[in-house]
Amino acid sequence: MRTTIALAVFAAFLSTIAISPSFAETQQSVTETIPIDDTLAIEKTTLTMNIPSNNKLPFGAVWGKIDNAALEYPVIIQIYKGKDAYHFAQTDVKADGSYEYRFRVMDSNSDRTIKIFEGDYTVKIFKVVNVPSTFKSA
Repeated sequence: MRTTIALAVFAAFLSTIAISPSFAETQQSVTETIPIDDTLAIEKTTLTMNIPSNNKLPFGAVWGKIDNAALEYPVIIQIYKGKDAYHFAQTDVKADGSYEYRFRVMDSNSDRTIKIFEGDYTVKIFKVVNVPSTFKSA
């Protein structure tokens, strides 16, 4: 499973996702599986996010698709700046196993701009999955 994180600009009819001002990028990630019991496990994906100082896009997004998703459990998203917790959220998983969470990285009023996110961040994404029967202990 590939998890993508990016900055996004959202128009009325279109959603354009980008880590740089103009292109979407897939981030390198590390995923580990942590068993809960014989039927469920947590997939923990860790990746990095960089919001450049010259960013002009107001929103960011975390999205992906989960194989064998346990639909009754939300996806938990944790964003850290260094070792400090910076932003935590959860989002529901759709019937097809996909999820998406949008967040503001910059707030612009007519006379001033506040950068909510800038620089490097570590993003941890926790997804509950059904354990395939071939992996269950006998």
